[in-house]
Amino acid sequence: MKMRFRTAPVVITMVVALVVAFLLPPLMAVAQSAETTRVSVYEVTLQGTVDAGLASLLRRSIAEAEDAGADVLMVRITTLGGTVNAALNMKDMLVETPLTTVAYITGRSWSAGVLLTLACEYVVMAPGSSLGAAEPRPADEKTISAVKGEMEATAKIYERDERLAAAMVDARIEIPDVVDSGELLTLTAQRAYDLGFIDAIRADVSGALEALDMEPTQVTVIEPTTIDLFAQYVTDPFVAPIVLAIGFIGILVEMFVPGFGFPGGVGLLAFATYFVGHMAAGYAGLSIALLFVAGIGLLAAEIFVPGFGIMGVGGIIAMLASIYLASPTPTAATWSILGAIAAVIVTIIVLLRMGTRLTIWRRLLLDTEETQDRGYVAQSDLKSLQDRRGIAVTSLRPAGTAEVDGERIDVVTSGEYVARDTPVRVIRVEGRRVVVRADHSPEEDSERSENE
Repeated sequence: MKMRFRTAPVVITMVVALVVAFLLPPLMAVAQSAETTRVSVYEVTLQGTVDAGLASLLRRSIAEAEDAGADVLMVRITTLGGTVNAALNMKDMLVETPLTTVAYITGRSWSAGVLLTLACEYVVMAPGSSLGAAEPRPADEKTISAVKGEMEATAKIYERDERLAAAMVDARIEIPDVVDSGELLTLTAQRAYDLGFIDAIRADVSGALEALDMEPTQVTVIEPTTIDLFAQYVTDPFVAPIVLAIGFIGILVEMFVPGFGFPGGVGLLAFATYFVGHMAAGYAGLSIALLFVAGIGLLAAEIFVPGFGIMGVGGIIAMLASIYLASPTPTAATWSILGAIAAVIVTIIVLLRMGTRLTIWRRLLLDTEETQDRGYVAQSDLKSLQDRRGIAVTSLRPAGTAEVDGERIDVVTSGEYVARDTPVRVIRVEGRRVVVRADHSPEEDSERSENE
């Protein structure tokens, strides 16, 4: 009996060990699943200049993710910066969406990209990436103060160090052991992680989600459409002035060349490209494009229906106003207009210098010689027409054309109407003004004298 009591604890220990061995893995799995959140992820890449086109892509991505009931929006960021206005719009989109936002920096997130990064709830950087250098342009006191305040406020939303965000904008800020005064702060991935400014460093998206204890049930990648790429290209601060310049040059050449031809077509196509791109980016509506079309119509009316210049001035104002309203910012509008005007001036100078070698320039310049064999008569020769006889080539009402001694001359009567093909006689020459009257037969002259 004593032996049985001695072996009982051993048996009990073995039974407990077996139970634990069978139950421990499921319990660990349950614990792990409790720590990891299963999520539906939408992924969009914001690459290139932060501008109206990129803002349009982000707006569409957020709308698609929300409509699909997604949990997380993974924003891959690699940019050297862009316009402040576009960055502010995109920051508001990211902060206001109910989606959980994750910024994944794959290369460089500089300048305006910093604001987009701080607007996301979580930030993960790839090895070798960097974040910072957000001093605005122009770097005046007012602009720096505004952007710095925006950076600090955005960093505070998700409890990130406001001083680090401010030091990326204002070089006067000094943080001991981080950045000296006079230097802008730019952080490597490792440095940002060591300072607690980001949440993790991972080499890919799946690793980034894993570091945030997220297990994706599915990942939907949003690709930019042709319209997105078109809008992003046309609204680029460097491309927009070039497109406008092409449009103005084409219209300018067409104004000097009678008839509708290739230059005018290219000009109108350039203007259409400019406004369609800005409409796709959400900066212009149909009414603004119609305002520009009205401006062109007024200019055309001024050309074909000469007046006092009111329609021409109104057309120019309408065109410039539509460009201003379609631009992302007043600064962008100013640079676009000035760039286009400068390009037009340069083009005119080049055409003037190359005019003798360009075939098209012969159409712009009047190179016809006014010789006598072409029917032209010099002013000094008009006196010789006194008392000459000829015939009215057109009806004189009282002005018209008469042929005298085989030469066509612009003439006027003293006010009376003279029908076409009526014989005429020059009765007076006053400078370039040749006055004629109907040349009656002697019987008609005596009859007229008796009546008088």
